[in-house]
Amino acid sequence: MLYDFLKRFAVRPLIRVFFRVDLRGLENVPDTGAVILASNHLSVSDSVFLPAMLERPVIFLAKDEYFNGRGLKGRVTAWFFRNINQLPMDRSGGRKSAASLASANRALGEGKVLGIYPEGTRSPDGRLYRAKLGVAKLALESGAPVVPVAMIGTDKAQPIGRTIPRPGKIGIKIGKPLNFDHLAGKHDDPQALRQCADEIRQAINVLSGQSYVDVYAPSKAKK
Repeated sequence: MLYDFLKRFAVRPLIRVFFRVDLRGLENVPDTGAVILASNHLSVSDSVFLPAMLERPVIFLAKDEYFNGRGLKGRVTAWFFRNINQLPMDRSGGRKSAASLASANRALGEGKVLGIYPEGTRSPDGRLYRAKLGVAKLALESGAPVVPVAMIGTDKAQPIGRTIPRPGKIGIKIGKPLNFDHLAGKHDDPQALRQCADEIRQAINVLSGQSYVDVYAPSKAKK
């Protein structure tokens, strides 16, 4: 599989050569079964660094703009994201967003590892923003454990506007799995979804130490 080849023989070796990765809590990712990795989002490279350092393949929900770019750069970006196990996520709401979440739910139903950014987009300023309800919907519908993740320093390595990450130190902190049995069966309850999303965001916040902003992140961050 191209994903495994790229990870083991290209991406991971390059990361180890050019970056000092401080990875903590790897034992908190279950060896088998469905699991949701819920991470803060500082840089486009988060979707490269995190799965590259894990043994299990990770399917990420990534904004659909990465799959629809024009020109050579757009085609290369789309090819790369498809081949590192990314699923396009339509964030416009309605049926298209529901279809994206359904694809993610199918992956969880197959016992896979799903990566998601609860904020829905990259932080424009390094702060942590309010979690959207998609992560909660997936967690409560699937019953999969949610493992909080904090990416640290990726915004310094590849800030918005930079094409190639600059070498340096990257931190990845993986927390203990969160269980939402206390909200079982409430995947259509707006209050339960908000509670679940907030609990996930708080767990990420404890790991990352970011300042928190209780609003949704702006959806139009420049690349």
